[in-house]
This record gives sequence, C-alpha cells and structure tokens, in this order.
Amino acid sequence: MLNISDISKSYGTRELFSGVSLTIGASERIALIGPNGAGKTTLFDIIAGLTQPDSGQISLRRGATIGYLHQEECPVSECSLLEEITRSCDTLNSLQNKIQLLHDELAEENDEETTASLLKQLGEIQDLFDSRGGYDSEHEAKIILAGLGFTQSDFQRQPSHFSGGWQTRIQLAKLLYKNPDILLLDEPTNHLDLETQRWFESYLKRYRGAVLFTSHDRTFLNNVAEKVIAIEASEIILYHGNYDSYVVARQKDIAILEASAKKQAENIDRQMRFIERFRAKATKATQVQSRIKQLEKIKLVSVPRMTKKIHFSFPEPQRSGRVVIELKNIAKSYGHVNVYRNLNLSLDRGDKAAIVGLNGAGKSTLLRIMAGVLDFDSGSRILGYHVETSYFAQYYIETLNPDLTILEELRSVAPDEPEQKLRSLLGAFLFTGDDATKKIGVLSGGEKTRIAIARMLTRPANFILMDEPTNHLDIPSREMLADALNAYKGTLCFVTHDRALIGEVSNKIIEVSNGEVLVFSGSYEQYLEQKENNNSQELNNYQFDKVPKINTSNGTNSKREIKAREGELRNQLYREISPVNRQIEEVEATVEQVSSRIKDIEKMMENPQHYEDSKNVVDINLEYMGLRDELSKLTSRWENLIETSEKINEKYRLAREQLAE
Repeated sequence: MLNISDISKSYGTRELFSGVSLTIGASERIALIGPNGAGKTTLFDIIAGLTQPDSGQISLRRGATIGYLHQEECPVSECSLLEEITRSCDTLNSLQNKIQLLHDELAEENDEETTASLLKQLGEIQDLFDSRGGYDSEHEAKIILAGLGFTQSDFQRQPSHFSGGWQTRIQLAKLLYKNPDILLLDEPTNHLDLETQRWFESYLKRYRGAVLFTSHDRTFLNNVAEKVIAIEASEIILYHGNYDSYVVARQKDIAILEASAKKQAENIDRQMRFIERFRAKATKATQVQSRIKQLEKIKLVSVPRMTKKIHFSFPEPQRSGRVVIELKNIAKSYGHVNVYRNLNLSLDRGDKAAIVGLNGAGKSTLLRIMAGVLDFDSGSRILGYHVETSYFAQYYIETLNPDLTILEELRSVAPDEPEQKLRSLLGAFLFTGDDATKKIGVLSGGEKTRIAIARMLTRPANFILMDEPTNHLDIPSREMLADALNAYKGTLCFVTHDRALIGEVSNKIIEVSNGEVLVFSGSYEQYLEQKENNNSQELNNYQFDKVPKINTSNGTNSKREIKAREGELRNQLYREISPVNRQIEEVEATVEQVSSRIKDIEKMMENPQHYEDSKNVVDINLEYMGLRDELSKLTSRWENLIETSEKINEKYRLAREQLAE
C-alpha cells in the first residue's frame, strides 16, 4: 500500500536517518520506536506529505488515503460534537450530496436514456457510499465517541467546551471516523485513561486499514504491534513481533555485534603489533604496507547502546508506623460538582498503591488530598507515626535551578554525599559521564523529570505520592523509573496511565468511580482478572493440585474395597462438578439470548428508517454496546468454567488411576 524508498533527512549537521526503505502492507500493525529526538515524528510528517525528505521517494497506492493524528491540537468548530465528527469525512458528505442531487434530477427527468445514465451513476455512487459506512455513519460515530469515553449527553455539547485532553480525543474520533487506509498515530494514548486505552487497543486490532504508530506505553506496544520499526543510529531496522519480541531480538543482535567487535579489535591489535615490530625492517616493508592498507579498509563494528538495569541502593527512609495515612469521612466538591462524599481510605507501611479510574473520576484530587496539598470540605486526614510525605507533580520540575549542573542539583539536597555516590545515582537515572555537567536549563522535559525524581529519592521521605510521573519519559526512562520505585523502601501512592509501570510496581490498586473507592490488595493483573471474572470469582478458590486421598487396608485393596472407593470418588466428583456444569448451562443459555438480541439489533441498523428517531438510535446504540461487552464477559466466564470442569475431571481421573494401581 505504501512504499518508502531510500529516504534521508537531516537538520543542519544532524542526520536523523538515511537510506530508509520499507513497505507498509494493507492491514499491518507497525510500531515506530526510538529515543526522543530520533526522528519518529519527522518520519510521520514525511509520510503524510507535510515535510519533504532530503532524498528518496514515497509512493502510495492509487486512491489510498492517509489519516494523521498530530501531537498538536487542531481547531474545532462551534457545532455539536456529533456533527463535528460526522462532518469531518468530506468524502462521505460529498457522496451523500451527490446522491441527493441525482435523486432530484431523476425526479424531474423525462428522457429514458438520460434517466438510465443517471440511474447508473446513482448505483455506482450508492455502492461507494455504502462501502464507506453510508447511512450507518452516524451510528459508527456514536460507537467511536462512546468508546473514547464520551457520554450520550456529550454528543450535543460544542467541542470547544471540552478541555485539552478531551480535545485530543475529539481529533482521534474524527480520524477514526474518516476510516483512512493508513492510520498514522503519534502518541495516541496520551490523555486516554486505562479503560479507554483497552477499548482503543481492541478497536485498532479490528481496524480494516494499516496502522503505523508511536508510543511510550510498553503495554500498548505489546498488545497492538505486529512489527516494530526501530530508529537506531541514523538507520531504521525492522523486527517482526511486538515490543518485547523486539527487545529480545535486539539483545541477541547486540550480543553478536559485541562478539564481532571484540574479534575485530583483537585482529586489529594483532596487525598493529606486527606493523610496529617490523616497520623498520626493509625485508618486511611490503608486508607492513599491505597490512596498513588492510587496516584502512576495515569498517569498524559499531555496537549500539541498549539500556540496562542499573542497580542502586537508594537511602532507606525513616521507618514509619504501620498505618501510614487514614482518610475519614472526606467530602470534596468543586462548586456544584461533588467529587467525594464520606470517603474512607487507609494505607499501610510498604504499600505501593496505584490509583486507577476514568479521566475526571477524581484520581488526582484524591492524591492531592492524601499529599496534603489540597483542602477538603469535611472529614479528617490523619498521618501515621513518623510519616513524612513528598509529593511529585509536573510542576515539581519547575523547582529545579536552571543555572545549576545536574550534579550540583543533587548536591544541593545531599551536600554531605561523596561525588562518586551521587554519580552512581545519576547513572541509575540514565545520566552517565559528562552528562553530570550539563546545565538544568538545557535539558528536555523528560530529562528534567528524571532529575526531579532522582532528587526526590536522594533524600527520600517515607511516603511518596506521584501524579503522572511518566509524562515526557520514553520507554528506557520509564523502565528506569520502575526500577527506582521497586528499589524504594517506603510507602508509595501514584497515578499514571502507564499500565506497565502499574503492573511492575504496585501491590495494591485503588479504583476510583462515582465518588467511591474500591481497594484491591494484589497485582494489577490480578485486579483486571477479578474485574473480568467477578461473577465466577468463587471458582478461583479451587485447589486443583490436590487429589483425593485413597485409604488402603494394609497396603492392599480387595475388589469390594476398590468398588466402594470408586463409588465414593464418583459421588465426590458429582458433588464438585455439578454446580460448575449448572453454571456452564446457564452461561450458554444467556450467551444464546444475548447473541440473538445482537443479531436483531444489527438487522435493525441495516434499515435506514431506524435512524429517523434519534432518541431511539441512541438508546439502541447504548444497548448494543452493552450487549457486546456482556457477550465478551460471558465468553470469558464460559471459558473459565470449561477449564474448571476439565481440571476437576482430571483430578478425579488421577485419583481413579491411583486406586487401580
């Protein structure tokens, strides 16, 4: 669909990439990765035709379309949100206008030959219109908006009334609605909460066209990407698989390069010793000159740097009491909007709690109340014995002194620490060698974030609260942050949209929804499993590794005893598996009912008259999305029940074999 041939791009003396050639197929899911500043956005701009390459060519299949989601916000009109989306597809609107014009002409035309020609045109345009969504387009717009977190009441609001993060979602909704053949997505998960990220992943997996995207979210990369294009040292390398597959493959490549570089260095050293030894001997002059020429022709093997885990022992904070913080009967409102009423929450020493929930649910409000930087209307905030708090938000980086070097900034909070220890700490935060002498004022946003976190952990409080610490951080920096927070010995509470960070660091999940909190003690993966399988949670308590004990009389079994025990096993199996089988039957019956209703609604959607009643369309749309979600959960529950049944049967099969021996 898209061919990139030998393109290169430089800015001044800095070369971003050169000799880049690749092909993007019709339905590929490709992640473009590389450190900040490597040229990912520039490559997207070139593909979209917004920037010209210094050399090379880009060819797009005739008739194919490209949709590009920029990091920058785009202006929006003052119509309703739903109209903003449906009007964004010029092609569809143009086709609909042509259909109306043809209908008008046919109504007035009397000539049979002209009528036949008009009917032929109408049929061709109608087919094209239907293939691009046609009369179902408004329904598709509502599905996209709902998936991106907009409610039914939002559909009639003006786009300009939404905040910056929601503006980005509007631009994404417009792009998805246009349904281009190639999607270019530059950091599409920015401003998306965790639930919306999961919907968006599912949508991209089903998308009919090709998807080329950048992201610093490792979980998103792993769940969507089928190929990875890595920009490394001015070249682009293609890997098959997701991000984790790329890391494994790249590490193998680097191990091979390191071995080749070592072998090459040994060869050069051997040749140089020969040259130095026989340089002055006339009888060896020809051989010496030959070897010098050979060395001049050698192309040195370059080994790219891969970020490795750097272990550092952070200073251990003062030990606090067992209970670190208690919130009792907290109420908080913003004007007429009640965020919390009668909120109760506590954290214990050693908790590393992630606060999750939809955007606008009150996650940052809760974190700021816990940090003591936001007043509340009523209730009490009680800190535990010897608890000292430290709060990180994006404005925290503004407290860095732009005139100091990185090393001086750390020394300002730890004047007694030896320089080598401070440099070791900087190494753990990906600042090595001469990096330590850089001025704070010349650093990027991501580098400043790393320094701010390093400064916080140089003299750590025993209770740290962090609001979106991964903003501006690329993947290596996020992995560094996970290492640092895992090494931290105090209590932690944080808000982030980075699922990989939540999964690697947290041991407790605080879910915020509708002014209430639900606390889950366990990993993020376990939390998600519980949400998906709430109705069958009791099945997770089965201990499948336990086989019923078989009693024997003096080590032998008579036929009567064996028969009696076989009957006992059958009874035990029946008692254990019967409730599971009943649940399987119930789920299968429900699946049949839900599937039947989904088919009925889909038939209804195919009828243009269905869209004459807008209120009915919205209600049916909401029911349809709810049924699809319910069907997914039912299918997952059915699979769990089947697996449970199989494990129970296997347990008793082993018991019967034991009895027969």
